[in-house]
Amino acid sequence: MRHHHIFPLAALLLVWPLIDLHAGGVPLHDLVPGADAFTPAPSPAVPAVLDLQTAQRLALQNNPSLQAAQARAAQAHERVRQAWSRYLPRLEGTAGATHVRPPKNQRPALPSSGFSFVTSNVFSTGPQDVYQAALNATLTLFDGFQREFALAAARFSEQGSQAAYREAQRVLLSAVAESYFLAQLARQRRTIAEADEAFNLRQLKDAQAREAAGAGSLSDVLTFQVQVNLARAQKIQADQEERVALTGLAALMGLPEGTFDRSITLAPLGEPDPERLWMPSIQDALAYATKHRPDLDQSRFALQAAEAGVGSVKSRFFPSVNLFGTLEGSRIHDAGLARDDFGSSVGIALVVPLFSGGEDVFRVREALRSRREAQETLRQGTINAASEVQAAVEQILGAQEQFRLQQENAVLVRKNRDLVEKEYAAGQASLVRLTQAQRDLVQAQGQLAQARIALESAWVKLHSATGRILEGF
Repeated sequence: MRHHHIFPLAALLLVWPLIDLHAGGVPLHDLVPGADAFTPAPSPAVPAVLDLQTAQRLALQNNPSLQAAQARAAQAHERVRQAWSRYLPRLEGTAGATHVRPPKNQRPALPSSGFSFVTSNVFSTGPQDVYQAALNATLTLFDGFQREFALAAARFSEQGSQAAYREAQRVLLSAVAESYFLAQLARQRRTIAEADEAFNLRQLKDAQAREAAGAGSLSDVLTFQVQVNLARAQKIQADQEERVALTGLAALMGLPEGTFDRSITLAPLGEPDPERLWMPSIQDALAYATKHRPDLDQSRFALQAAEAGVGSVKSRFFPSVNLFGTLEGSRIHDAGLARDDFGSSVGIALVVPLFSGGEDVFRVREALRSRREAQETLRQGTINAASEVQAAVEQILGAQEQFRLQQENAVLVRKNRDLVEKEYAAGQASLVRLTQAQRDLVQAQGQLAQARIALESAWVKLHSATGRILEGF
């Protein structure tokens, strides 16, 4: 009975790639254009009081550049699966229909279409339709360890991509901290300007009262009014600097609006932890950086991948052994292929590379130089990491000294300002001394705030240089 038609077989051959993709873990809807279209991420919920850790956590969750790095790491994982697939057999199905019109003065064989042993003895003197189907299987038994080296390279590349993702996290966390501290410094300056404004407003009211009573001068009133205006100008500038810093912070956090709501405030900075005033150990910092910095891990994996690449190109000089099998059939004037129309063959093939025009030799040379590049990149990365750690430690030491000095100086200047204020109220100090003492206090408070932020920023730079900033994330 010839009821086995070619059309079910052709349909199976058409859907087989989809079955293969589904077995490999690829959802079928990914094959449909636009099925996984981009949709904007919702705006993350930002708390009313934002601290540094929360800002960093939200940035890791929503920053688009970091999401892109994560996608690159996922791509590398898929390349590992591709390398694994080379150990599996290859199956290919073909089906076709051919209309043959031979010349009238000869009896030709049917045209070759991959079905030679079935159709080589079929002759015809008139037009005919030929229906064909075949299933080919190939299994690589040995390829000079090329698959092993390719798999190793893919694995090292995947690990390198994961390290690159962690490196992107390290850079992002450091950038978020810098923007956060810039906003904190602007807020501190605004607080200082508000206190300066309040002090001068109080002095202005007293000067106006004395002038009204005939015991003061208009010059004092005008001087304090100028000081009030200067304080307000400083407050406006500090507020603008804070909004600009918060805008940069919002961009790093991946907020679609690119800014924060004005109801959101930063958590108070407070006094530094006692640990911030300890002297860091350069040796411990260098040892930690060498072991934990993601960019160094990335360079190490790149070197290992390059070494595997050398082995992969050298394997091209070895012979390869393939096992193959074929099931094929052909029928004339009828698309219904039956079991009797099919034949099969199985064999083993040995391929020995003899000459490629020098291409393989040049590939080896290229791979060796790629390995050298990876070695030098790792060496330069190690030098850069050590330099960053050294610079961060020096910044911490300088920031600690500055903070202690400015902290002591701010106490002295405030005490002096309070004494001058009392003397001015008692008529024993001039207006010039009072305004100068107030300006000295504002300057000292600003320098203290800057030293406080510089101390925190220096520690962040050290933790970023060593990779310790990634702890807890």
